[in-house]
Amino acid sequence: MEEIINKIDGQVYHEHEKLPSERELCEIYDLSRITVRQALQELEREGYIYKLHGKGTFVASKSITQNLVKLYSFTEEMKKMGKTPTTKVLSFSEIALDNHLAKQMNLEPLEEVYQVVRLRLADGSPLIYETSYLPKKLFPNLTATDLVEKPMYDVFKEDYQIVVTKAIERFTASLIRENEAPHLGVEVRQPAMILKRFAYYHDELIEYTISVARGDKFAYTVELQ
Repeated sequence: MEEIINKIDGQVYHEHEKLPSERELCEIYDLSRITVRQALQELEREGYIYKLHGKGTFVASKSITQNLVKLYSFTEEMKKMGKTPTTKVLSFSEIALDNHLAKQMNLEPLEEVYQVVRLRLADGSPLIYETSYLPKKLFPNLTATDLVEKPMYDVFKEDYQIVVTKAIERFTASLIRENEAPHLGVEVRQPAMILKRFAYYHDELIEYTISVARGDKFAYTVELQ
């Protein structure tokens, strides 16, 4: 493990480069197949490598670590890391809430909301596939163009004098689905983190967003005291 990590850190093995096979690693390091396999499993768990069925093992790209101690904006966090954030609005529509979404948002069924599907990128690399639901009554004149020209929270603040004062996020592990994979540039069923964000202006819900973050690109940290 240490040998391979050192080679990854030292740029001997580059991002997305295919590693030697298990058999070749056995010969290189004079180790048993079981030992090599265990090492690769641990490297995959630690996020250093990833496997593609039938193709082999590859060097993973470095994860972006997001601290969850305070409210954060994807755009601002990427800028702090020296990366260039961009957002693509994949779809923008007005829908009436079904019973499930209404319950999630604590709103009445059939209430109108905007459904916004966006792709979040850093330095041109897709990281997160997001689907947001925004109450139309709070943002009556919202358009897709608004969300292309400015970050969503800037639109809320500048156009509607609404800011996020509190947010609750729930995390679950999942797999990339067929409709998400092409946009995220990965294969179906690769690991992903699902984040469900409930953002509030005081006690009023202003945003419900489901984010699908690439498991090989994103990591989240919480400091416990």
